[in-house]
Amino acid sequence: MSILVFIEHAEGALKKSSLEAVSYAAAMGGDVTAIAIGTISEDALKAAGKAGASKVLHVADEKLDKGIIQAYANVISQAMEKEGADILVLAKSSLGDPVAARISAKIGAGFVSNIADLPDTSAGFKVKRSIYTGKAFANVNITTDKKILGIKKNAVELKEDGADASVEKFEPTISDADFAVKITSQDKATGEVLLPEAEIVVSGGRGMKGPENWGMIEELAKTLGAATGCSKPVSDIGWRPHHEHVGQTGVKVSPQLYVAIGISGAIQHLAGVNSSKNILVINKDAEAPFFSAADYGIVGDAFEVVPKLTAAIKAAQK
Repeated sequence: MSILVFIEHAEGALKKSSLEAVSYAAAMGGDVTAIAIGTISEDALKAAGKAGASKVLHVADEKLDKGIIQAYANVISQAMEKEGADILVLAKSSLGDPVAARISAKIGAGFVSNIADLPDTSAGFKVKRSIYTGKAFANVNITTDKKILGIKKNAVELKEDGADASVEKFEPTISDADFAVKITSQDKATGEVLLPEAEIVVSGGRGMKGPENWGMIEELAKTLGAATGCSKPVSDIGWRPHHEHVGQTGVKVSPQLYVAIGISGAIQHLAGVNSSKNILVINKDAEAPFFSAADYGIVGDAFEVVPKLTAAIKAAQK
């Protein structure tokens, strides 16, 4: 069985969610080849081998740096044909989902996204996907010859015990028609750790009382090596940038730990975080709805609790 994995990269490194997709493919068995598109160093690409890929195809064309969906779908489809791959694995993401959907239509492949476990091949090809914002699972049979699997972040363990992968230059046929859509500008989220890739997220709500108090949120996040987030009302009134808005209409996260500070726990916010492995809520209102969804809770004034928590973590790190 030959499996192709589309791996995304940013800031010169492979994304953790894509490396998880490589480990997922390796756990399925068979020969795993990864494909990377755009400008990235050969040394960075070799890291895919530690996650389980034997080879990385690299399409080093600057025209592809902006993530044109039609062009990416064409390139990856050609790579599948070159490698004789009947299965494409990729991380569920804002880029991966539309690319996978276009490839599905192009090659007649069955596509299932948000997959949370390895496939069951005892009787066909059945995958388990997370639905209803993580509240339930659906078992889906894929009956097509070619299959595309979108892997949910943190759904599988990242393995990093392999050897460096070999990197092979790949030059697919691309035309002007692949670039019929033009990206004229991009607004990228900034920060030491970005929300979609974060293992820990520290978020604040209106209980923080104002943007001038966000320093203690940022200090706790920096101490934990976490990304910062916020509730929708906070971004709506301009206390924090919109790319930090976590919730049903914002960024949906599934970190190992989500820390909610001064957030009441509206259902729209919970829908964006309930895939988190662990949730810690800090709120002075003992009746805040968020406590019902929390694994751990601290009832107390955030302005007293958070500095003490940060100090305690720093002391433990020494």
